[in-house]
Amino acid sequence: MTIRVLLADDQALVRGALAALLGLEADIEVVGEVGRGDEVADAVGRTSPDVCLLDIEMPGANGIDVAAALADSHPAVRILMVTTFSRPGYLRRALDVGVSGFVIKDTPARELADAVRRVHSGLRVIDPTLAAESLAGGANPLTPREQEVLREALTGAPIATIATRVHLSAGTVRNHLSAAIGKTATATRAEAARVAQERGWL
Repeated sequence: MTIRVLLADDQALVRGALAALLGLEADIEVVGEVGRGDEVADAVGRTSPDVCLLDIEMPGANGIDVAAALADSHPAVRILMVTTFSRPGYLRRALDVGVSGFVIKDTPARELADAVRRVHSGLRVIDPTLAAESLAGGANPLTPREQEVLREALTGAPIATIATRVHLSAGTVRNHLSAAIGKTATATRAEAARVAQERGWL
């Protein structure tokens, strides 16, 4: 049986390389490619893949949000995250939304093809180094609201603007930022946002 694969990656060269490598496998067929997260759902509807390879950081929607949406709309499609970002927090968030596999883009071609087969068969595939880092790093300590205000803090917006965007009072935003600064052991909201992003908590 041929495994139908959809690729979603915003880097055309990477997407093309993955398609070429997987296309060499007799039992794998790449049925579609997209470069934006917000194009994935339509592509899944058109191509009916068995496995969807998702990058994490894409325009339109990030891979984890896309995976969560696909879990609701197309639960039979297996999700394999393929990313350059080996941030432990990403792994935890991906697993929380039902992703079946998580590998790094420099995974050898044979191992990547094997990961597609294993995910398709219902197994879970996780990069071992990333799994160890994730266990060592602990769970994401930030609440959903703290994550939300830190994402806005990454833009450099002032408190009042952040408050408007997240529909909270300025005082509440300050409280969330203060809590996030404490949890990330940093001194400023910008530093807290940067550290949280580096750890894959946002």
